[in-house]
Amino acid sequence: MDLIQGLVGLVFALIGFVCWIIILIDAFKDEIWKGIVGLLCGLYLLYYALFEFEHDNKWLIVLLAIFGSGIGVGITRL
Repeated sequence: MDLIQGLVGLVFALIGFVCWIIILIDAFKDEIWKGIVGLLCGLYLLYYALFEFEHDNKWLIVLLAIFGSGIGVGITRL
């Protein structure tokens, strides 16, 4: 049970991480300073994801980034 729980948490965390990387790459493409600030300050990256990130699947990527990371960390910490 613990192994399966750990693997599920790892999958969710990996999905969240990949989505944050997609958002960070877009921030670097928009402006170099936005990418650097997003890399150093997670709150700015969250602001960028919600208000400035433009993508065909914006809300899917943003929600997977936020909830994927949260669920992944939450499951692995139980």
